Amino acid sequence: MIRYSLMCELAHEFEGWFRNSDDFDKQCALRLVTCPHCGSGDIHKRLMAPSVSTSRSKETRRQEAAVQAPEAVPAESAPSPAPVVSVEAAAAVQQASALLAANPAYREMLEGLKTIRRKVIESSENVGPNFAEEARKIHYGEAEERNIYGQTSPQDARELLDEGIAVLPLPDLPEDKN
Repeated sequence: MIRYSLMCELAHEFEGWFRNSDDFDKQCALRLVTCPHCGSGDIHKRLMAPSVSTSRSKETRRQEAAVQAPEAVPAESAPSPAPVVSVEAAAAVQQASALLAANPAYREMLEGLKTIRRKVIESSENVGPNFAEEARKIHYGEAEERNIYGQTSPQDARELLDEGIAVLPLPDLPEDKN
């Protein structure tokens, strides 16, 4: 994937991700690339420095990914209606959070995510790294039924889903990184 820094005819700046340069050109020719601020289809690439990945930066990203485990919450404790989403979807939300702040509609969506996350945390018990174990106990009637959240690995989250235990990842929000 290639990230382009883009600008519309009204000088609104934004980013776009494309498979390659040809995809960008084809989508622009078909007027599929539009400004998220004003809807203009007259888009051009801005001058930008290439992002060169070094072995040091790759190792840093690997270490950060290993340290971060997504928080998860059983689906039945989430506000209704709440679709079950994959761990990968939570990662996509995290990556998109920087783009969300640029557009008023996206900012409103981000505020909604913050509200949902806050309500889940306020109405649930934090079981920390014991999330998968505690979710199983509740599901199989070995522990009191209650709303919980905590940390688990992506593999454990998949196993819970395979067992029929619905879980939802709580997305990492920009302020979680500060």
